[in-house]
Formats: sequence, C-alpha cells, structure tokens
Amino acid sequence: MIKEFKEFIMRGNVLDMAVGVILGAALKSIVDSLTKNLINPIISLFVGQVDLSGIALTIPGTKAVFKIGNFLNDVINFLIIAFVVFLIVKGFNKLRDMGKKTEEEEAQVVETKEEVYLKEIRDLLANKEK
Repeated sequence: MIKEFKEFIMRGNVLDMAVGVILGAALKSIVDSLTKNLINPIISLFVGQVDLSGIALTIPGTKAVFKIGNFLNDVINFLIIAFVVFLIVKGFNKLRDMGKKTEEEEAQVVETKEEVYLKEIRDLLANKEK
C-alpha cells in the first residue's frame, strides 16, 4: 500500500498540481494586496470610501446585514486572478504552437518555375489530344 501511494505521489500530474496550488496561493496574496492597496483607492474616488468592506446594506428592524463591500472585493480579486490565468494560458499556448506550421502553411506549396512550365506543357498536351 505504501508503494502504491509513493507511485501515486510521484506521478507527474500530482506534482504539477501541487506546484499549481502553491503558486495559486501565492498569486492570491499578491492579488489581495493589489486590490486593497491600488484598486480600492481608485474606486474610493467614485464611491467615497477607501475600504469597500465597510459598504453594507442593513435592513431596518432586523439584524440582517448584507456586506456588499466584501462581495465587491471578492469579485475584483476573482476577475484579476482569472485575467492573470488567462494571460498565462495564452502565453503557454503561443509558446507551444510557435514551432508548428498551420494546415494552410503546409498546404501552401510554393511552385518553382520548372513546375509551372511543366504544368503548362501538360495542359497544352491535354488540349491537343481533345
């Protein structure tokens, strides 16, 4: 059982996933700082508050509090992380496809002058036979 567990852990996919999770956690802290220290002050120019987490909607007569500011912070964080992941995937795909020829490039063959002349001769001979 220990041997099977060792084989499972040492597979490439598990290690890649572990590295991705660690990097994702590090990226989240950077994005949180970006939101808190750069984006929130810009939004505060329009809203009037630096800390969006203070924005809340309280229903009169009840203890229900809707923390709209926290939700906005989470949405901003999500959008930033999604955009960064998009850029990483796009860059990776560009690097991966850099050496590959497209089907159009492979199909497009540049004809030499000799090939053009030979085709003209072939067509002329085909017309004579008719």
